[in-house]
Amino acid sequence: MSNKNKNTSGFVYSTNPDFSIENEESNEETLAPGKQDLRVWRDSKSRKGKTVTLVKGFIGADDDLKTLEKLLKSKCGVGGTSKDGEIVIQGDMRDKIHDILKAAGYGVKKAGG
Repeated sequence: MSNKNKNTSGFVYSTNPDFSIENEESNEETLAPGKQDLRVWRDSKSRKGKTVTLVKGFIGADDDLKTLEKLLKSKCGVGGTSKDGEIVIQGDMRDKIHDILKAAGYGVKKAGG
């Protein structure tokens, strides 16, 4: 199968002969760590009682979010994921993540439970 039909964003057919699918790259600029205002939450709702730590409020590109997620997962030694500007780390790591983000220069506060 050719790469021509990938990333169609839901388009199936167009009658316009000049139609072309444009790949929209995210040109979102990532704020400097000192200008970020991150919140670290502990949560267990909708997770069958399992506790996770959430990092909310990241403003920037998805690649930078993934890089921060990888840093936190490696420093804490646990799994996790990131999507929609939010990082989910397994377990109650709120204090440890707060210290890691503070040391990296991010503006961070503990919030929630």
